[in-house]
Amino acid sequence: MSTQTVPPSSRRVGSRARPPASASSRYPLWRYSGYVVFLAVWQVLASYVFEPFKLPGPYVIVQEMWDILGGGDFWENFYATLEHLTIGFVIAFAIGTVIGIAIGRSAYWEGFFSDYVMLTLTTPGLVFALIAVMIFGLSEIGPIVAIVLTSFPHVTVNVVEGVRAIPSELNDMATAYGADRAARLRHIVLPAVAPFLFTAVRYGFAIAWKITALTELFGGSAGIGRQMRVEWQLFSVPGVLAWALFLIGFALIMERLVLQRLERRFFRWRQAAFA
Repeated sequence: MSTQTVPPSSRRVGSRARPPASASSRYPLWRYSGYVVFLAVWQVLASYVFEPFKLPGPYVIVQEMWDILGGGDFWENFYATLEHLTIGFVIAFAIGTVIGIAIGRSAYWEGFFSDYVMLTLTTPGLVFALIAVMIFGLSEIGPIVAIVLTSFPHVTVNVVEGVRAIPSELNDMATAYGADRAARLRHIVLPAVAPFLFTAVRYGFAIAWKITALTELFGGSAGIGRQMRVEWQLFSVPGVLAWALFLIGFALIMERLVLQRLERRFFRWRQAAFA
């Protein structure tokens, strides 16, 4: 008796493969329990280890955040930080993508850019933040320049890996069919680099968000980082923690609700193709 196997091509065309669930979605209780443990430890430290003026409890910080939202300063500074982040990261992403493709496809450009990329990659963001503040002062340009310098090498490194991961057979086929550079870039390079670009966006965004607040903290004229500096000058621990939690909350929202969902939606064809 012979056993027949059904080829993948004979599966029902209308069926869609369900993307594999992540660990956090399969075990949501563990994610929420992590927040509960964090808040509990925070409350214990605030109640029994530190004085209230050194480490206020979670309720005090939440109340401070509510007061900030009702005071009218939040949205102005939030939009300023978001403007710095958007402009700086878009420029960094464009520069990093172009340089990454150039390095991955040409040994000459690799020799030209490799040291610059490694230099900016290994230099702490604090250095760029201080230099930007010293050069541009209390202007809108300083945070943007610091974001570009700290974020573009992370994009470049991921793009280079994506370009070098392209199978040589695809390039050989493109050569055999006489495809020009524009066709190769559109149909071979960009589709192959797309997953690495999403990785670059996620890591680059995290770096850019931190350096934005750091530059504003040292010398910004507006933004969440600037408000943290003001609260620090007033020795207001609740104010500093409240603005810091606004930063953390926005980063989590962007990561969980925007970037991850956008990546799953953009690459949903992979599960359907290999199911």
